[in-house]
Amino acid sequence: MTTPPNGPQDRPQDRPPYGQQPGYGQQPGYGQQPGYGQPGYGHPQQGFGAQNPYSYGYGYGGAPAELADWGPRVGAALLDGLLSGVPVIVTYVIFIVNVASREENTYPDDGPQTWAILVFVLGLLISLGLWIWNRVIRQGKTGQSVGKSVLNIKLVGTETYQVVGPGKALLREIMRGIFDQACLLNSLWPLWDDKKQTWHDKVVNTYVVKI
Repeated sequence: MTTPPNGPQDRPQDRPPYGQQPGYGQQPGYGQQPGYGQPGYGHPQQGFGAQNPYSYGYGYGGAPAELADWGPRVGAALLDGLLSGVPVIVTYVIFIVNVASREENTYPDDGPQTWAILVFVLGLLISLGLWIWNRVIRQGKTGQSVGKSVLNIKLVGTETYQVVGPGKALLREIMRGIFDQACLLNSLWPLWDDKKQTWHDKVVNTYVVKI
């Protein structure tokens, strides 16, 4: 007489294949601790490259900031204009004084003297150099001209919120000059624009933000 199976565990269909232990290498948590790094353990699990909701990062490492109002932008532009304009204003006054002092002379001695002309040209070159240093190099590398530093605002790219570099800062200044000459609305546009951008900001993809 055949001995009956002693229980469900003795049934042939429940026995593991020959040479393989039950559950070998398939135990829950094999090679790692249960719950370690799993969703719900401390933080929700995030995929590779996912944004950490607790970090202060944005895009390529920048941080979104509040857009600057129109008033500080205008104030910064006026300060920058004053900075670069002082040398040419001073030397122009010297030039005019020299011209006025020689009006009583007869031709050809009624014109400005050579030294006065050279002084005025020197003032023009100094002003141009200050403008390039302040609005192109300094602003491109740090995001702040002298005026923006005083008013605590900064020029950044729209995608990265990082400084834009001298090349893009120069392009922005060129577009600013073109648009300002074409229409006064360019400088007024941030008053009602939802992103507080001028036209030249939109063309070169820049924001002016608070810091």
